[in-house]
Amino acid sequence: MKHWIHPDAEAELGDAAVYYATHASSLIAAAFLAEFERVRDLLIENQQRGPHSDDDLRIYHFDRFPYTVVYGIDEVNGPQIFAIAHQRRAPGYWRERGQ
Repeated sequence: MKHWIHPDAEAELGDAAVYYATHASSLIAAAFLAEFERVRDLLIENQQRGPHSDDDLRIYHFDRFPYTVVYGIDEVNGPQIFAIAHQRRAPGYWRERGQ
């Protein structure tokens, strides 16, 4: 199960989990992290799943939470995750990470 996650994306994942734990419950935070793991595993299995976005990157939406994984394809090292982006905040802020 190879993949890479940008440090800023990892921070976004952690920040969202803390937000859910603080404003909802630890169960919701755990469900959020499990949803990320589900999406990550799907992308590891088939990196072609998500539609194209900008700059040859792809996107894949969470099912249960308003978040999107922004990633690049790397056949050797697995998906390259550049952002765990909230779907209603500052679209495209992550573009520089994928260059």
